[in-house]
Amino acid sequence: MSTTTPTTPSTAPRRVVIDPVSRVEGHGKITLLLDAQGRVEQARLHIVEFRGFEAFIVGRPYWEVPVMVQRLCGICPVSHHLAASKALDQALGIHSVPRTAEVVRRLMHYGQVMQSHALHFFHLSSPDLLLGFDSEATQRNILGVAAAHPDIARQGVLLRKFGQEVIRVTSGKRVHGTGSVPGGVNRQPTREERDALTAQVPQMLDWCERAVELAATLHAQAPGLYGHFGAIRSGWMSLVGPGGAMELYDGPLRVRDAQGTLLHDGVPVHNYLDLIEEAVEPWTYMKFPYLRAQGREAGWYRVGPLARVNNCSHIPSPRAEAQRQRFVAHGPVQGTLAYHWARMIEMLHAMEVIAELLQDEALLGGPLTAPLPAERPTHRPGVGVIEAPRGTLIHHYEIGDDDLIRWCNLIVSTTHNNHAMNASVRAVAQEYFDGRSITEGLLNRMEVAVRAYDPCLSCATHALGSMPLQVQLVDAAGQVRDSVLRHGDGRIERKDSRT
Repeated sequence: MSTTTPTTPSTAPRRVVIDPVSRVEGHGKITLLLDAQGRVEQARLHIVEFRGFEAFIVGRPYWEVPVMVQRLCGICPVSHHLAASKALDQALGIHSVPRTAEVVRRLMHYGQVMQSHALHFFHLSSPDLLLGFDSEATQRNILGVAAAHPDIARQGVLLRKFGQEVIRVTSGKRVHGTGSVPGGVNRQPTREERDALTAQVPQMLDWCERAVELAATLHAQAPGLYGHFGAIRSGWMSLVGPGGAMELYDGPLRVRDAQGTLLHDGVPVHNYLDLIEEAVEPWTYMKFPYLRAQGREAGWYRVGPLARVNNCSHIPSPRAEAQRQRFVAHGPVQGTLAYHWARMIEMLHAMEVIAELLQDEALLGGPLTAPLPAERPTHRPGVGVIEAPRGTLIHHYEIGDDDLIRWCNLIVSTTHNNHAMNASVRAVAQEYFDGRSITEGLLNRMEVAVRAYDPCLSCATHALGSMPLQVQLVDAAGQVRDSVLRHGDGRIERKDSRT
């Protein structure tokens, strides 16, 4: 079902409003500003929620923070849990945690990466990729995938279940665990838990490799679509390990430009403010980070799976590295939908790392926390950076003499990608929206561009795509010329703009 814009001639610009965006974490709104000829002049992704974490963490005891900040997200709480712990390690003067704590934290983190990637690809994005952008809206969800591709849906569910179990045995709970503390961890897996996970490793590795092949096949079947849909040219930022290896837990920052040339390498994470500046806009609560040296217009970049696969020199696990070489055979990949392929390569890498960590004897024995230094500095800042599933995550705190947090700055993955998401939406709209007719499939394409980044807008999860979608055409005077409402069951209702 579709509707058209009013036929009355008008030279005033109009706005197309998509509110809310579905099948992402939280609530967003897309506005397209059209010129007098009905062409897309501007695209804006509005983040209309205000969370306030940076404000209400101030004044809390530092040891509460790793648990509190998990409430930022319902899918990647582990990332915030660990980034906060790492930042507070530094603030307390603890420069390294015991080997056992390091192994437990890394296992927790890679379990988080695996389960989040599985959730996003199979539950949130596969309905578009497998069933088609124009498939029936009521079927374009994980239940529709399960009906059409039962084996794929089952593998996705069980891959995520395994990742969640890794999180449980390392943090105490599948969601919002308490295993990581400043200075180390407070628990470790039992031998029985370790052995139960180890027994599943061969099957999980096989399914991860199949997932990579599925993503690669989708690209091969429609190379034009996957190459140009929402495509933008950008630079990349991520952590890297020794020799430029992919590193998701710790390491310095690396930045490349769109051609793959290194702009910054080996930047210590505590110097991130020398590298990054943040701009603000009045129409969204989300900031716009950019590289100071390049300036606001040229200095924006992307983070996340596509950035990490493009940015690293190699992946330090054999199966994922073979897939990376296949992926970047012709140079840096810029297509927005390529995020999904890169995401599956990372899921395979995470599973390979999990298999190694499960065999590390330090996992089962050894000190869990580091002692606090005898001397406490009066000024106690700490920066913790981790590669969350969605991209580079920065936590920065200062602790006062009374052990209370007195300052906090958080730059989450989706914030880094803010400019890129706006640019991708504009690219899709300019190609597919003619300024006259609105269809559900066309609107879904703009959402597909946003979903590729796996944005985390809040703790809410809309895995079944049941959120309603409102589209309005509004002229420059603020008059609603047309209004369409897509209900959660897929029905499209045209509202009378005069009521």
